Amino acid sequence: MRSLPAMVDISVEWAPLLPWSWWAVACAVMLALSLPALWRRAPGSLWRLAAFVVLALGLANPQMLEATRTPVPDVAVVVVDDSASQSLADRPQQAAAAEQVLREQLAKDPTLETRVVRLSQVPVSEPTGTRLFAALERAISDIPRQRLAGAILITDGQAHDIPPTPTFPAPVHTLLTGQRGETDRRMVVDSAPSFGLVGATVTVTLRIDDPTLPAGSQLPLTLRSGQSEDIVQQVSVNAPVTVTVPVAQAGLNVIDASVPARPHEPSISNNRAVLSINGVRDRLRVLLISGEPHIGERAWRSLLKADPNVDLVHFTIMRLPQKEDPTPLNELSLIPFPIRELFEERLDDFDLVIFDRYSQLGLIPLHYLGNVANYVRDGGAVMLAVGPEYAGVTSLYDTPLADILPAAPTGTLLTQSFTPQPSAVAARHPITAPLIEQGASHWGPWLRATEATTRSGVVLLTGPDQAPLLVVDHVGKGRIGLLLSDTVWLWGKGWEGGGPQQELIRRLAHWLMAEPELEENALLAHLRPATAGTPPDIEVLRRSLDDPQAPLPPLTVTAPDGHSQTLALTPSPTGATARFPAPQTGGWAISDGTQRTMVAVTTSDPLEEQMVVATPDRLRPLADASGGGVFWLSEQPPAITLPAIRRPTASASAMNGGHWLGLRRNGESTLQGLHQTPLLPAPVLALLFLTGMFIAWRREGR
Repeated sequence: MRSLPAMVDISVEWAPLLPWSWWAVACAVMLALSLPALWRRAPGSLWRLAAFVVLALGLANPQMLEATRTPVPDVAVVVVDDSASQSLADRPQQAAAAEQVLREQLAKDPTLETRVVRLSQVPVSEPTGTRLFAALERAISDIPRQRLAGAILITDGQAHDIPPTPTFPAPVHTLLTGQRGETDRRMVVDSAPSFGLVGATVTVTLRIDDPTLPAGSQLPLTLRSGQSEDIVQQVSVNAPVTVTVPVAQAGLNVIDASVPARPHEPSISNNRAVLSINGVRDRLRVLLISGEPHIGERAWRSLLKADPNVDLVHFTIMRLPQKEDPTPLNELSLIPFPIRELFEERLDDFDLVIFDRYSQLGLIPLHYLGNVANYVRDGGAVMLAVGPEYAGVTSLYDTPLADILPAAPTGTLLTQSFTPQPSAVAARHPITAPLIEQGASHWGPWLRATEATTRSGVVLLTGPDQAPLLVVDHVGKGRIGLLLSDTVWLWGKGWEGGGPQQELIRRLAHWLMAEPELEENALLAHLRPATAGTPPDIEVLRRSLDDPQAPLPPLTVTAPDGHSQTLALTPSPTGATARFPAPQTGGWAISDGTQRTMVAVTTSDPLEEQMVVATPDRLRPLADASGGGVFWLSEQPPAITLPAIRRPTASASAMNGGHWLGLRRNGESTLQGLHQTPLLPAPVLALLFLTGMFIAWRREGR
């Protein structure tokens, strides 16, 4: 606080020796004793009246007060808007220059104390735009209202918390950055679904606002995604338009919608919008065929029935057609196996077909199994969980399925206790990598496996003597999996420690149905949140089963504004990784030459990017209600010359003018000391009273 010279105020006050009501009674009595004598013009009556007057003054006890006061400086609050919209064009330079000049001018006034607060210094619970009024209220929370001279806001006018009927106990002036008459092109998404069916399209309603273009004008709208080529279409401006967006994959689909920037726009970040649409599949249909009842079939059935997104059709072969059974058909509770319907008419309706311990005993004709092989080549998925039958004469390997099976049986059945072991590539495959990380050394044993030799595909688990135990492969557009043991159910029972049976089967089934998160050759990216003072990062994982020592192709990273850069990959246990900062909002496209993905970087405070045009309209009601003014910094010649600062009193009729702004002069002070001196000392009063009464007595005695 500034130190100002002390002031002395002299005043006269009354300190009656009696209550005023009693004093009035005493005066009335003295007046009653004097008036009859005055009426008769008796000698000495005037002297008696004079003595009574002296007595009345003495009872009223007039005092001279000397008050020593120290003036208290008024407080002026300066709020500097350093929000995101204030970082555009030359607004930071305008705000910094205005703040510096304002500090210098206010420092010259010894009766004024200046308090500067920045929006970034005001804590907020969540980003909700420019909280200018909240910052102002917080800055004056500990200032007595009688000391407040006024407030000056340095901002672009984009405030989002001004109340409909603003009030403030002092004038609020606004110094506007930016340029008068600014215009901006922006894209606003009116409605967009959060999810859509994979392979279908969703409808998005958006609007492109550009006040410089006449009605009926069109602009090219570009839709970029990580799964398909860019889509460009012409759309109308200044009116809602509807566009269709394809949902290419399950999981997150990021689409970057953008229109070209106009020259001299304050910001181009609001010329684009990022749409994040979760691709969901329609209910998955799985066909499970168990060749015979056995304890292991419950593992598949329990898993698939527990998933609400799976429609399971399960058949267990209880009785072969050629089996001799004298029981009449009308007394059997079994239903005929719908072979033609399943394997010819409706085979393509299923997303996954599972053969569990199925033996080829003539139930399914060979040409139907040929249909299954073609179903896989065209994009279907088949899983074989086999037992002893795979090593015998009824093996499915002796059918048209042999062309797509990744391992051929040797005819030997391995009946011994063994613990499944992950292969060298299993630690990088998404089916088994998480299971190995949880601890493969604690897995329990299995008791039986079918020996086979690998023909193609990837071996994930091995059995006795490194024989393949779990093999997966890509066949044409589809996938196939082969589990060469029927004792995986021992894990589920917890025998000798058990193992991750349910998780293994679940991940295997979803890999067969092409779940994006389980792709073994994939380009994945995710956003790491921003930290204090740094932009967010994008972390890229190129998952691959290739040799880790092989040369890695570089990544091509395309920023939302179209600029590209090349980024090197660093080998990691699961493939290769890279990381880079993402300072721009929008869709970042990443490609390794064969695969492409996209990451959405959104602003932490969307309100800051919606409207970026400098405007006096939002703060004008606050200025009018408080007596303040609004001034454009760009129109002050030169730009860093502010309006003149005046100090009118609180009773002044105006607090601003065309080229000046007023900070109220309150004249507040603090009392440092008070000295009280009687104007009529008691001895003097007694002498005057007795003298008057003596003279009156002498006159009356004559």
